[in-house]
Amino acid sequence: MKLHVFKRPEEVIVALADFVVSVARESIRKNGGFNFVLSGGGSPRKLFELLASPVYRNQIEWQSVYFFFGDERYVPLDHMDSNFLMTKGTLFDPLGISEDHIFAVNTALLPEAAALDYNNRIINHFKPEACRFDLILLGLGDNSHTASLFPNTSVLYEKKACIKEIFVEEVNMYRVTFTAPLINAAHNIAFLVYGHSKAEAVQHILNDPLNIEEYPAQLINSDRGALHWFMDEAAAGYNLN
Repeated sequence: MKLHVFKRPEEVIVALADFVVSVARESIRKNGGFNFVLSGGGSPRKLFELLASPVYRNQIEWQSVYFFFGDERYVPLDHMDSNFLMTKGTLFDPLGISEDHIFAVNTALLPEAAALDYNNRIINHFKPEACRFDLILLGLGDNSHTASLFPNTSVLYEKKACIKEIFVEEVNMYRVTFTAPLINAAHNIAFLVYGHSKAEAVQHILNDPLNIEEYPAQLINSDRGALHWFMDEAAAGYNLN
């Protein structure tokens, strides 16, 4: 595990953008494509806007990038709470990404069917190889959840590398999410975390004894790749000795 700690959130975003560029270029050079899993929520919005900006937009061969979502809220794709909609406006549309390079969860299906459909499309994309993403971007909730791996939910005990639907009582909503085994199989995993509100969760994840029921992000520990945390000092303050 590698910690990348910067003074201000803006520096965190720039460092992570540079990391995305580096991984993308290496993946495209070696394999002809870059399989990139995006996170939702508010934290990555600035990252997506920066990647689509004039400074970064020409640093990656976007026609060789395939986009996925580590989780999605079970709402229509044009709903204001949709992770897809946020990313469409900040990244896909500005960069002119082709629809066939975007793997979105089909929330027009029932939750179980949406998860199975998403799982099958991802498997078909990687065939005949196993599903192993080049980079998975993750956020961290104040309650120590990541993707839609929420505290005290059954998906935390899923042992297969797959996509699952889960009803999260805490937010009274279905979610479709990557499981921890699927995340941990990635070549690279990068948490993006900033702000004082995240400091307690960071402490629990990085320093406390294992307790996945209360701190689900403790499940993330790359099996064969590299795990990175990109944080500002406010979020990482408990861990700077």
